[in-house]
Amino acid sequence: MQSENRFFDDLSKIINGAAGTVAGMTREFESNAKERAKEWIGGLDFVSREEFETVKAMAAQAREQVVALEARLAALEGTAPDAAAKVKPKPKAPKAQN
Repeated sequence: MQSENRFFDDLSKIINGAAGTVAGMTREFESNAKERAKEWIGGLDFVSREEFETVKAMAAQAREQVVALEARLAALEGTAPDAAAKVKPKPKAPKAQN
């Protein structure tokens, strides 16, 4: 009986050691993967939320200026804004394929 207990004791020590090794390898893999991901993302051209919001506000202001300038141009040319909006450019004819 004592030899069986010793066998199971040794077996449990081996299994516990292997489990500890696997857990350590898992932690090391996760930390390496996180570090690689940070390096990869850091190399990309991402913008901060503040920069995005600033550019978004600038684009909205530019759109407002375009609308105001279009109305001013229409007034200077003597055309009504409705008439300018109704004029559409003619579509180009498709090129013949060879």
